Amino acid sequence: MTMLQALVGVEFPPTTTYLNTASCGRLPRRAVRAVSTLAEELAAGRPGGAGDYAVMNAVRGSFARIAGVHEDRVACGGSVAVHVGLIAASLPPGAEVLFPEGEYASVITPFAVRGDLKLRYAPLEALAEAVRPGTALVAFSSVQSSDGRVADLAAVRAAAAAHGARTLVDASQSAGWLPLDAGAWDFTVTGAFKFLLCPRGVSFLTVTEEAQTSLPPLHAGPFAGESETLYGPIEELAHSARRYDESPAYLAYNAAEQSLALLEEIGIEAVHAHDTELARQFRAGLTDLGHEPLPGDSAIVAVPGLGHRVPELARAGIVVADRAGNLRAAFHLYNSAADVDRVLDRLAG
Repeated sequence: MTMLQALVGVEFPPTTTYLNTASCGRLPRRAVRAVSTLAEELAAGRPGGAGDYAVMNAVRGSFARIAGVHEDRVACGGSVAVHVGLIAASLPPGAEVLFPEGEYASVITPFAVRGDLKLRYAPLEALAEAVRPGTALVAFSSVQSSDGRVADLAAVRAAAAAHGARTLVDASQSAGWLPLDAGAWDFTVTGAFKFLLCPRGVSFLTVTEEAQTSLPPLHAGPFAGESETLYGPIEELAHSARRYDESPAYLAYNAAEQSLALLEEIGIEAVHAHDTELARQFRAGLTDLGHEPLPGDSAIVAVPGLGHRVPELARAGIVVADRAGNLRAAFHLYNSAADVDRVLDRLAG
């Protein structure tokens, strides 16, 4: 038995055939216990207040290791849209921002509501070619939410560098199964409630040291100072990306500490191999049934035109999603070949 199999058996007792991690990941049992413990302490009147900030820093360090950056480059918060809003607010009027067509709303809308930026769109496959002189920022998801397509990260990075554009990558649909090199991008944002197996209320922003010089900490509170400041203006902002921290949601972060530790124990490379192998088996089975899944080597598989079968699968205890008409199945460490066979059998029937 592999380490992955042993840990999964303990942390994720069998329930349904759950293939919807791209919407929301399952919580490991250790995370559930951590939340329950803190909740009971709060109910009893915890002497230390709402929680311990050391947990926040432990989570920061764990994500930094998963993302391949120093923890000084990681800010913790609760929402990708808030992180993106900071970046959108930092751009000068008239700046051009390039997105893929059909990009997730949280990546686009904070820029759109400015009303004084130039927004441009290109097909995901042609995103690198669409970068041009005058493009200020390229903002995109490393893996698309609607269909699991993986962006050509190397090509986009090279094109942005050639034209002096900054880059913003949303890793919400990739962090936890696809190795992440956050330091290669000016900004990354990650909602942790999917493949990172955390509750909603946990998200991460990474900022290069150079990009930090132009990013104002617009929602700076007591935790954004180099030392804690409870009253009056902060005299000295944190020298690290912690200046962009939101006030901690301790219940969510207590769970996140355990979830990220589990992923570190297993290793993202092992998760990547497991998830993508199951996805390949599913694509092959779909093809044998006469369906045409979108090609690729993503842990997320989309089958155009089959979204209408999601309710039927749900009644059979198989949890998938309907996104833009696609039947979307997402494979993660708690899935197995038996899950692949079960959904294929149901689709065949």
